[in-house]
Amino acid sequence: MSTPHPSLDLLKQVKIGFIQQDTTLSRWCRENGTHVSNARNALIGTWNGPKGRAMRQRLVKAARVQVAA
Repeated sequence: MSTPHPSLDLLKQVKIGFIQQDTTLSRWCRENGTHVSNARNALIGTWNGPKGRAMRQRLVKAARVQVAA
């Protein structure tokens, strides 16, 4: 799976994905031991190093977001 490109749109898609699963991005972060600000920064690209890209990949997978290849 390739790492999706960061953007505000990706942040919105991930939030929607969690809502469709009857949860939230904040709840996922609490349950997975990360700060919501780190998740947000990974999704919009402010945190775009190896750890940020790994976080973005985890979030997209958990939110069940379909990313164009």
